[in-house]
Amino acid sequence: MQDILINWTPQETRVAVVENGAVQELHLERSLERGLVGNVYLGKVVRVLPGMQSAFVEVGLERAAFLHVADLHSQIAARLEQGASSASPTPIERLVFEGQSLMVQVLKDPIGTKGARLSTQVSIAGRLLVYLPQDRHIGISQKIESAELREQLRQRVLNLATQAALAEQGTDPSGADHGGFILRTNAEDASDAELAADIAYLRRTWTSIRQRSLRQAPGTLLHQDLTLAERVLRDLSNDDTQSIRIDSRLQFEHLQAFGSDYTPGAVSKLQHYTGERPIFDLHNIDEEISRALQRRVELKSGGYLVIDQTEALTTVDVNTGGFVGGRNFEDTIFKTNLEAAGAIARQLRLRNLGGIIIVDFIDMARDDHRQAVLAELHKQLARDRTRTTVGDFTQLGLLELTRKRTRESLAHLLCEPCPTCDSRGQVKTARTVCYDVLREILREARRFEPREFRVVASPAVVEMLLDEESVHLAGLSEFVGKPISLTAEPSMNPEQYDIVLL
Repeated sequence: MQDILINWTPQETRVAVVENGAVQELHLERSLERGLVGNVYLGKVVRVLPGMQSAFVEVGLERAAFLHVADLHSQIAARLEQGASSASPTPIERLVFEGQSLMVQVLKDPIGTKGARLSTQVSIAGRLLVYLPQDRHIGISQKIESAELREQLRQRVLNLATQAALAEQGTDPSGADHGGFILRTNAEDASDAELAADIAYLRRTWTSIRQRSLRQAPGTLLHQDLTLAERVLRDLSNDDTQSIRIDSRLQFEHLQAFGSDYTPGAVSKLQHYTGERPIFDLHNIDEEISRALQRRVELKSGGYLVIDQTEALTTVDVNTGGFVGGRNFEDTIFKTNLEAAGAIARQLRLRNLGGIIIVDFIDMARDDHRQAVLAELHKQLARDRTRTTVGDFTQLGLLELTRKRTRESLAHLLCEPCPTCDSRGQVKTARTVCYDVLREILREARRFEPREFRVVASPAVVEMLLDEESVHLAGLSEFVGKPISLTAEPSMNPEQYDIVLL
C-alpha cells in the first residue's frame, strides 16, 4: 500500500510517494517555472506573412506567437489522408486572415526573442490516452509492436469512445462524433473501466474548453495543463493508494472539487493534514531528497552504490564496502548484488533518471547468481510506472537498461552546474594552483616592469605559498628581481587567483 504526501506553498509544490515507510518517488513543480506547452488559447491573427507561410497570433503573452502553415489543423489532416508525398499545402493567406479568431495550442515555449510556436490542432493528454477532438482516427503508440494487440486496443477504444459519444449526444452509432484518440504506451494493460474513465475525463475537459471559447475574448487562456497536485489524482493515485494527504486547506478544497468532476475514485482518499510537524517530516523526506542528490548510496548490508549522471548516460557502480556477512566471498558478492538490484530500481524512480543506464554489478562467477540478480531487478522495475527496458549481462559483466525520459531528473531540477569546478566534479589541488600562480608571475614579468607583484588567492593557496612552496616563491622573486606579496581572499574559490601589478 502507498501513501502520497503533498507539500504545497504558493511558489512550489512537492509530492512524495511513500510505500512501507520508504520514499519511492519525488515530484516537484515551481509556479514561476511552469512552461506554456499544452496551453490552449483563443488567439487573434495580427499579421499574415505569405513569404514565410506563417502568421503572428496574439494570445495574451509578451510577444505575439508564431503559427506556420504546416501546423494548421486542415493541413495536418490533409497530410494524414493523402500521405507525406502529396501536393504542396494550400498557401496560408487562403486559410487565415488578419483579425481572425483562432483556437490555438502552444507547441514550443518562447525562447529568447522568439515567440511561442502554435498549432490549431488541439490535443489533450490524459492518463492513458491523448484526445484529438478535431479528428476521428484511433492511433496506437509505436512502442506497442504486436500487430494483433494494436488492433485489439484500437477496437476497444473505438467501441468505448463511441459509447461515450452516444451517451452524450444520443445519436446513432454511425453519426457519433467520438473524436480521435492516441493510446499511450502505459495503456497497453489497461482495463475497459480505466480506458472509459480516461475518455470521460478528456471529453469533459474538451467540452469545458469549447464552451469557454464561445464566451471569452481573443487573448484568453482557455486551458492550462494540470498542476502537479491535480496530476496526483489523475496519474499517481491507483488502487494501492490508501491516502493522499495535503497540508494546504485551500488546495485540499480545490482538489476535492477537481476530483469530484474528473477523478471521483480518488476523492475519498484525500485528507487535509493539520499536524504540527511539517508534512514532509513524517518520513524524513527532506533528508531523503538530500541523499538523492549525492553520488553515494549506502546499502543496509554495508555495501554501497556510486551513481554518476552525465549528459550521455548514467552509470551505477556496485561495491561490497564493509559487507562480510556471506558464508564465503562469492556468497557475499551475490547478496550485495541482490540488495543492490532493489536499491537501483528505487533510485531510478526517486531521482527520475532516464535515458541509457549502465550498471556495473560486482562480478559473479556463477550463471545462476547472475540470472537471480537479473530476475530481482526485473521484479523491482515492474513497480515503475515509467517504461523501462532491460538487456542482458555483456561480456564485460555490465548490464544495460533504458528508462523513458518523462521529465527532468531530480538533480537537474534542484541543482545547477558548479561554478567552482565548472561541472567537472573536482577542483585543482592547492599545490597545482600555486604552480599556476608562479608560471603566471613569470609570464607577466616578461611583459611588464612593475614595482611589485601581488598575489590574491584563496587562503589555502596563500598558506601553501608561505609554507611548503616558500622556497620556490623566494627563488622566483629573486629571478624576476621584484618583490612578491601575498593576500588571502576567503571569498575566492580554490582555483581562483589574481596577479596585481603595482
